[in-house]
Amino acid sequence: MPQLSNSEAADMAACHALIRGGSLSFHAASRLLPRTVRDPAIALYAFCREADDAIDNDTGNNGSLAWLQERLSLIYEGRPLDIAADRAFARVAERFAIPRELPEALLDGFAWDAEGRRYQTFSEVRAYSVRVAGTVGAMMAVLMGVRDAERMASAVDLGVAMQLSNICRDVGEDARNGRLYLPLDWMIDAGIDPEAFLAAPAYSAAVGSVVHRLLYAAEGYYRSASAGIARLPLKCRFGIGAAGLLYSELGREVARRGMDSISGRAVVSGRRKAWVLAAGLGDMAFSVRSLSPEPVPEGLFLVDAVVQNTPRTIIQKKATPWWAVADRLVWTIDLFASLEERGRVRP
Repeated sequence: MPQLSNSEAADMAACHALIRGGSLSFHAASRLLPRTVRDPAIALYAFCREADDAIDNDTGNNGSLAWLQERLSLIYEGRPLDIAADRAFARVAERFAIPRELPEALLDGFAWDAEGRRYQTFSEVRAYSVRVAGTVGAMMAVLMGVRDAERMASAVDLGVAMQLSNICRDVGEDARNGRLYLPLDWMIDAGIDPEAFLAAPAYSAAVGSVVHRLLYAAEGYYRSASAGIARLPLKCRFGIGAAGLLYSELGREVARRGMDSISGRAVVSGRRKAWVLAAGLGDMAFSVRSLSPEPVPEGLFLVDAVVQNTPRTIIQKKATPWWAVADRLVWTIDLFASLEERGRVRP
C-alpha cells in the first residue's frame, strides 16, 4: 500500500468517519479485507454513499443526478471537487483503472430508485440489480486485481444474488414505502394486482410463490458466484465468501418464515451466522466448480468494460502461503460471531 501524504490520509480519515456514521455493517465487514483492498473499498463506498444520499434527497427534478454525473466526470478527468470522498475515489479510480462505466451504471441504478421505477419482467429486475449491486461487485473485484471475464462475471453474479436476497427480505417494508421490486408479470401470473398489493400490503400464498421464485433465482447466482469467490486472492476470499454465505442464508430465513417477508423482516441470528460461516467458508479455499462463462445478460456490459480497459501491465501480488488459510478462516468466523453478538453486523 503506497504511503499516503497528509492530505490523502485526511481524506481517508473522512471516508472512514462517513462509513462509521452511515454503515456499521460495511465498516465492520471491511475489517475482513487486507488493508490494500480495505482502504480503497472504503473510499469507493464513501463516494457511493454520498451519491445515494444526494439522490435520496433530490427534490424531483433530477438535479442531483446531473450534479453527480458532473462530479464523476471531474473525477475521471483528474480534477475532483474539493470533497474528501471525491478526491479519495479519484485516486482509487486512477490507481486501479476502474472503468467509468461501472460507477456511471451505479448512479443510473440510484436514479431508478429515486424515480420509483417498477419492473415488468425478471430481466428488468436483474437489470436494476446489476446497476445497484452488480456494479459494486465488479468494482470490488477490480480492487482485488480481477480483470478476467470469468471471475468478473462471478463478481457481477454475486452482486445480483445479494440484491435479489435484499428484495425478497424487504417486500413488505418496500411496499409500505410505495416501492415494488417484484417482477410485475410474475405477480399477475400469480393472480396478484400490483396496485392493490401496494395499497394494502399483506401476505398471501400467491405473494409467497413470487418470493419463492425470486429466491430460487438468487440461489442459482450464488452458486455461479461461489466458483469465482474460490478463485479470488486468498486474503480477500473469506471476507467476500462470508458476505455471500450470509446473504444467501438471509434468503433461507425468508423461506423458513414461509416466504412471508411482509408481516415481519427476516433476521438471521448471530448463532446461526456463526454456524453458516463455520460450515461454508472451508469450501472457499479450493473449488472444483467450473466458472460461469458469462454473467447475467444484463451485466455483460460491466464485464466488457473491465476486460476492455485492462492496463497492459498488471502488478503481480505475492501469493498468500497455504498455511495462512486456516488462520484466516478461524479469524473470519470469530470476528463475525463476536460482532453479531454485539449487534453490529446486520445484513
